[in-house]
Amino acid sequence: MILLIQLFLAHIVGDFFLQPTQWVKDKKAKKYRSRYLYIHTLIHFLLILGIVGSIDFWKPALLIAIIHFSIDIVKLLAQKDKTERDWFFIDQGLHISAILFVWSYKQNMVIDWHALSDKKILFPATAVLFVLNPTSYIVKTIISKWTPNTQTAGNIGTPADDSLQSAGTVIGMLERILVLVFVFLGKWEGVGFLLAAKSVFRFGELKDAKNMKLTEYVLIGTFLSFGVAVATGLITIKLLGK
Repeated sequence: MILLIQLFLAHIVGDFFLQPTQWVKDKKAKKYRSRYLYIHTLIHFLLILGIVGSIDFWKPALLIAIIHFSIDIVKLLAQKDKTERDWFFIDQGLHISAILFVWSYKQNMVIDWHALSDKKILFPATAVLFVLNPTSYIVKTIISKWTPNTQTAGNIGTPADDSLQSAGTVIGMLERILVLVFVFLGKWEGVGFLLAAKSVFRFGELKDAKNMKLTEYVLIGTFLSFGVAVATGLITIKLLGK
């Protein structure tokens, strides 16, 4: 595990601390003709050797550097201005995958698929996935018949005007994951704090909206979301026999 953290540290330092904005702009403009692309790759190679602290690690370090270079080339050639955000996450995901691959190879690790049959992994993993998209769809479907007319929702306005796209869905997922974690840890005060914090944030806009239907709609959605997450956590704990 120490080796994995060392490789991850080298990646963080090389990609986010030792890569000036000027280099990034130059690579974006000149792509594979940018000298900074090659300097950046060399820095990663040297960082890995330096942090691992062994010259004998040069072959895995070189492999990671070459894969890093290849991923950066693909990103620079494929990304457009409108897909730059997507390519950032794709790029980082591929880099981390390469590090995991080299690390697992060096450690002679074998994936144990039977671990999925272990209830300590299977049940919590299923619970986490359930409180994401499935619960979002369930809550949205249940409260759909009460959806207020946003054109008359006071100062809140329409989602397209005053709300980030899909923000409500993302917030719901994040809050349910946090609730699930608090339930697993037995920290019920965390659930209460999270509910109180959300109420405080929403109080101002709901008060300004002066729309009872919208207030009731938000409350129903919030309590349903929290309720499903709490119930899922309690059922999972029961199944685990804790």
